[in-house]
Amino acid sequence: MKLRKRHLLGLAVSLAFSSCLSYSNDIVFGSTQNAAQFGLNWVMTNILPQQAGLTVGSVIYRYRAVKDPESDMIVYVQNENALGDGYIFREADDWSGLSGTGIYKVVPVGAIPIEYWGDGSIEIDGDGSVEDPSVVYTYQYDPCFDPQSDPDCDGYEIQYDLEDIIPVVDFKDPLEDELILEEIEDEEIEDKEEDEEEFARRLKIAKAKLQLQTLLGGINTDLLDGDALSQERAFFALNFIPPAYFNVLDGGNYEDTLVFEPKEMPKSTAAKRVGLAQQKLHEEMVKSQYDK
Repeated sequence: MKLRKRHLLGLAVSLAFSSCLSYSNDIVFGSTQNAAQFGLNWVMTNILPQQAGLTVGSVIYRYRAVKDPESDMIVYVQNENALGDGYIFREADDWSGLSGTGIYKVVPVGAIPIEYWGDGSIEIDGDGSVEDPSVVYTYQYDPCFDPQSDPDCDGYEIQYDLEDIIPVVDFKDPLEDELILEEIEDEEIEDKEEDEEEFARRLKIAKAKLQLQTLLGGINTDLLDGDALSQERAFFALNFIPPAYFNVLDGGNYEDTLVFEPKEMPKSTAAKRVGLAQQKLHEEMVKSQYDK
């Protein structure tokens, strides 16, 4: 009788969750497919939607027990604790001393987050077996648990691409700009012209000095100052040698007219006496320092 009441209750709850998904105030409610349809062991990541913020509200299961009324058998419907030891869910059905029949049960579990639900299984302890097992999990989640999952969620922040915010500007070498190159070329031409004008001015001054020196009777290299020597070197560097450099000044030989015959210097006794007197005076002065 006890198992029959559980059967009726489980059937009613199963009908209530016959719809896979429903929505209420933006909260999604749903139930999974039969986790035991391919065997008595299953992996929960293949059963529950991998949705952020999902929680499991209840476990609904059914099966038919096959056993001898005199034998003992306990059936466990369970899920391991994925974040710890033991089980996050475990329901035991004791069939000892009872004949086999079908059972439907719904077990509320509150709202256990998806992270805790490890692999599930149906375990049999004793003599007997189960047939046509079905295990269904009911769940709910908020689609906007992570606002970034949907642009329609409150708190959604638009992700900007830096390329959209900071425009990409093509770099252009200024030395490749025709206007800049023309300006640089004009400046170089102006500098060159100024250098040529300065050189021409200096050369003109040097020629004027040279002409003046020529008029004054030629060039005496011994009297040239530093600037004049520089100008001279500049003339040679230009392969321009004034004609005055090749003029020869008329001179001649200077004849000595005085002739001194060699003679012996006479001895001076007076000078000798003066020298001895000076020596004696010096010695007395030195000695007087020590006498004190």
